[in-house]
Amino acid sequence: MTLGTAPHLPNSAKQATATINYQVAMPHPENHLFEVTLHLVDYSSSALDLKMPVWTPGSYLVREYAKHLQDFSATSHNKALNWQKIGKNHWQVETNGASEVTIKYRIFANELTVRTNHLDPTHGYFNGAAIFFRIPEFDKQPIRVAVETPNPQWQVTTTLPVVEEQKNTFIAADFDTLVDSPFEIGTHQLHDFEVNGKPHQLAIYGKGNVKVEPLIEDIKKIVEVEADMFEGLPYERYLFLLHLSAQSFGGLEHKDSCSLIYRRFGFSDREKYERFMQLVAHEFFHLWNVKRIRPKELEVFDYDQENYTPSLWFCEGTTSYYDLLIPLRAGIYDVDSYLNNLSKEITRYLTTPGRKVQPVAESSFDAWIKLYRQDANSPNSQISYYLKGEMITLLLDLLIRSRHQNQRSLDDVMLKLWQKFGKDEIGYTAEELKQVIESVAGSDLTEFFERYVSGREELPFNEYLEPFGLKLVADKVDEPFLGIKVVSNNGKESVKFVEYDSPAQVAGIDAGDELLAIDGIKVTANKLSARLKDYQPQENIEITVFHQDELRTYSVTLAEPRANKYRVAPVENLSNPQKDNFNGFLGV
Repeated sequence: MTLGTAPHLPNSAKQATATINYQVAMPHPENHLFEVTLHLVDYSSSALDLKMPVWTPGSYLVREYAKHLQDFSATSHNKALNWQKIGKNHWQVETNGASEVTIKYRIFANELTVRTNHLDPTHGYFNGAAIFFRIPEFDKQPIRVAVETPNPQWQVTTTLPVVEEQKNTFIAADFDTLVDSPFEIGTHQLHDFEVNGKPHQLAIYGKGNVKVEPLIEDIKKIVEVEADMFEGLPYERYLFLLHLSAQSFGGLEHKDSCSLIYRRFGFSDREKYERFMQLVAHEFFHLWNVKRIRPKELEVFDYDQENYTPSLWFCEGTTSYYDLLIPLRAGIYDVDSYLNNLSKEITRYLTTPGRKVQPVAESSFDAWIKLYRQDANSPNSQISYYLKGEMITLLLDLLIRSRHQNQRSLDDVMLKLWQKFGKDEIGYTAEELKQVIESVAGSDLTEFFERYVSGREELPFNEYLEPFGLKLVADKVDEPFLGIKVVSNNGKESVKFVEYDSPAQVAGIDAGDELLAIDGIKVTANKLSARLKDYQPQENIEITVFHQDELRTYSVTLAEPRANKYRVAPVENLSNPQKDNFNGFLGV
C-alpha cells in the first residue's frame, strides 16, 4: 500500500525507464536478510561498476553500508560473469558485451535506526543508501523497485510513485531520489490526513501508548505553522514514518517524508510527548532547511566519501532552534514550557567544556570524525554543531528582532534563503549565508561571525536577552566542585567523564575508573552529590577507585561550586519596550 493518491506511471514512461530494475525480497525475515536482485537491460559497456554508498544524506558519518553485503553474484542469461571487488564499496563486473546483466546479493538488516535497515518477522524497513548499488554512469536514470513481501498481509509504504498494474512496484526519478525514499513493509498502521489541501500520511510500526487522533492534530498544527513560514508546502504528498521501540530516539529527514523513532511508551507523559513533537518539528523543518536549502558542499552528494562543510551549525543548529519555537507557535505548549526547554538547552551548552575549545564552524567540518564518535574526552574538546548552532541562532534572531522592533526576524532569513537558494536547490556558500543574514539584520555581522562561529568566545546571552525582558540565571549550587560524572553499571560505579583541569583530573582520576569510596566510606553515583555537600571548597578528600583493576587512592582538593543548571527567566519590572519585544518574540 502506498501513500495517499500516488501518481501512476503511463506505460510509455515505464518502457522508457526500464533500464535499471531492482527487486527486493525477504522470503525468510527471521534471518534478517534482504535478498536483492538488480537487473540491467540494454547495457552496452564492457565493464559494470557498482558502488555501495558509505553514508546517507542527513547523517554525517561514514557508516560503511557495504559491510552488510554478502553472497554477491553476477550473471547474464544464467551464465556467470567474472567480477572483482576493487574497493571497500566498489564491485566491478566484466560483462563481455552482454546487454542484460543480473546482479544478486543479500543485505543483513538487524539494526532498527532511521538511517539503517531492519528485517524480522514483524516488518521490513530499508533506506536506499544502505541497500542499493549506485551505478555511476546512471546517476540520473530512473530506477524501478519491486518489493516481494513474505506474505500477502504485508503492505509496502513509500513516497515513490507506483508503477501501473505492477504490484508493489515503484519508480524513482534518479539515484538521489531512491536514496531519499525509505520503505516500510509489514502490517503497520496507516492514517491519512490533509493539510493545506495536500495529502499526508502517518505510518506507525510497533506497539506503544500513542493516541493517534490527538497526535495527528498536533502534527497538522506543526505542518501549518511551518508552511505559513515558508509560504506553502513544496511537495505533493508527505509521509511521517514512526517506529516505536524500547529506548531509541531520532529522526532522518527526506524531501517528501521523514523517519522517526521514539520510545513506545513515551507519549502519555506530557514532557516526553512535547519532546516528540519537537522531533517532528525538527525533521519536518528539514524539508526546507537542508533538503532544499543546503550548503554548496552538499548541493551534489558524493556517496563515496565525506562531504565537508563548515555550515552544519546552520543546517542542524538553526533547525534545532526552531524545533523549540514551532510547537510554541502551534499552541502545543505555552511560553513557560518553551522557556523551560530553552533553559535545558542552554544548560547543556554551558556545562560542556568543549565549547571553549572547538569553534562551531570546525565542529561542522569535523562532524564525520567527532560528533558521532564520542569518547571519554569528547565533552572536553568538542561542542555539538546542533547545540551551539541553536545558541547562535537564538542570538541572531534576538539581534534582528531588537534592531527592527520585531518587524524582522530570523523567519525572514529563512524565507529569503528559500526564495534565493531553496526553490531551485542552488547550494549556498558560507559567505552567501552570512550575506543573507546580514541583509535581513541590516548590518555587517563580520565581528559576530568571527567571535562566535569561527571563534570560541563565550556567548553573551544576557546582552541579547535583556531587551526582551529576559535574563539567564545560574541556580545556586551547594556542593564543592569535583569534576566527574559517575553512572551505576551492573553493580559498578563507573567514572564516565572527567572534566579537563578539574580537581579530579589534576589528582589523576581517569574515565573508566570504578569509584569505590570517599574518605574510606563506600559511595555510589546517586549518593555522590550528597556526600560532597558534607565538605567545603579547598578541603582535601581521599577518593578510592579501581584503575584497570588496580586499587588506587587519590588526594583531591575540592574547588569552588560551579553552576550546573541555568534558567531563562523574566526580569523584574519590565519596561514598555521590553514588554513589546517579549510579546513580539514569544507572544505568538
